[in-house]
Amino acid sequence: MIASPYPTSTRWLIIAPAAFLLTFLAIPTAVIVQRGASADAFLNVISSSGFRRIAWFTLWQTVLSTVLTVACALPVTFVLSRFSFIGKRLLLALVTAPFLLPTVVVGTALFALLPSQLHYTAFAIIVAHVFFNMAVVVRLVMPRWSQIDQELIHAAHTLGASTVHTFRTITFPLIRPALSFASTAVALFCFTSFGAVRILGGPAYSTLETEIYVRSVQLGDLNGAVAIGIIQTIFLVGVLYAWTKFGRHHTSPLTVNVHAARPTGTAQIVLVSCIALATGVLALLPLVAVAWRSASGWSHVLSRDTTNALFVSARFAIVASLIATVVGAMIALAIAYKSTSSQLLETITSLPLMISAVTVGLGILITFDHSPIEFRSTWWITPIAHSLIAIPLVIRTVLPVAQAIPQDLRDAAATLGSSLKDQWVRIDLPLLRRCLATAFALSAAVSLGEFGATSFLTRRTSETLPVSIARLLSRPGDTQHAEAFALSTLFFVFSISAVYIAETARATRTKTH
Repeated sequence: MIASPYPTSTRWLIIAPAAFLLTFLAIPTAVIVQRGASADAFLNVISSSGFRRIAWFTLWQTVLSTVLTVACALPVTFVLSRFSFIGKRLLLALVTAPFLLPTVVVGTALFALLPSQLHYTAFAIIVAHVFFNMAVVVRLVMPRWSQIDQELIHAAHTLGASTVHTFRTITFPLIRPALSFASTAVALFCFTSFGAVRILGGPAYSTLETEIYVRSVQLGDLNGAVAIGIIQTIFLVGVLYAWTKFGRHHTSPLTVNVHAARPTGTAQIVLVSCIALATGVLALLPLVAVAWRSASGWSHVLSRDTTNALFVSARFAIVASLIATVVGAMIALAIAYKSTSSQLLETITSLPLMISAVTVGLGILITFDHSPIEFRSTWWITPIAHSLIAIPLVIRTVLPVAQAIPQDLRDAAATLGSSLKDQWVRIDLPLLRRCLATAFALSAAVSLGEFGATSFLTRRTSETLPVSIARLLSRPGDTQHAEAFALSTLFFVFSISAVYIAETARATRTKTH
């Protein structure tokens, strides 16, 4: 085993994250299990016909949403992976932006786009899931697809293989690991969807995620809500375990990395143009619909309630990002520096990936609802919940960079007389700054868009923007709806602009290097 570069300091990196995760993640999770682990609670839930109907709807809409998402995303992924064309970065921004939006904003966009007779239907929920999750497939599959050597495809065509046969025997085996991971991620997002279902499903269509909220907040049935949360978590853990086991035995090597070429020939030009234009138009339609219906709402955007929600969201995002970046970076560095306890800590921090945000919020709500730890009324409990959801993203952003820092640099500095502290400040920290900034930005995006846990923990005087949008849409009246559409338009424009600027900056760096 390779020795730790900072053996003494690494031990201290574990203490603060361990205490934080124990207090706000492990204990609330244990409390949920303890509260819902009664035979009566489980029997009451399982024997309920309403629960079986909700569980069945959750399952089949997840499967259908996942299949349709992959089917809709593969053509545009192919175009973005294999070809270079005018407007490519804009198209990628349009496809990616919905995933950066709060799910309640996506629900609002579809609410504005779809005719009223399709509101509160399963069709509306599935369309929202496809629109929201296409970015997952594109972003995860595109890097692998773009690395397939085009000469393999040309050779297969030269030997008489059809396009379908070439895709089945060459392309699909090479992209299968990425496609498998993307499909699993989409299924998990659809299974635990909360904001879109709440906005578009109405009382007629509920998933397990929304049922947890309804039972705990509206019906006061905490035992039933906890039991459903445990059932949902067991299912999610089983899916993740099955996927991990499958992924281990179904991998394929990457081939040569090649640059995307411009489409040649009439057939290629028409194909790329049609797919790019159709995808761009479909991605823009919700934004256009939201902007159109927000016309009378802009005068209320700077109202007292909306301004307060804006400041609350900004404060929560800053605090949550600081906590998540510090705690997540400490864990990532402990793992990279070969701490003996780091693997256990990494496993614990993966819990938010297997437990839905609603269940995390419910656990915190139940645990810190009694003296002397009655924290549910404090303002900082919400950004702590946000940080728990963001910490796994921070770890996976910082860890690869920390592990890639060459030990030779530290050895050379030590030879010149640098202390361990100077080595970290002069070598590790400069190399980590960019990924730490990225982790902070990702955490802020998670906090700004988080809706599930926030629905449990915020009060009327401390609403975030997603909660405020959901409240405005739930009220009758065109004025309230127009204000919600105006706020959603701001989210859309900000997300598309952010992705486009990031892609332009990345392309510029690639050309200069």
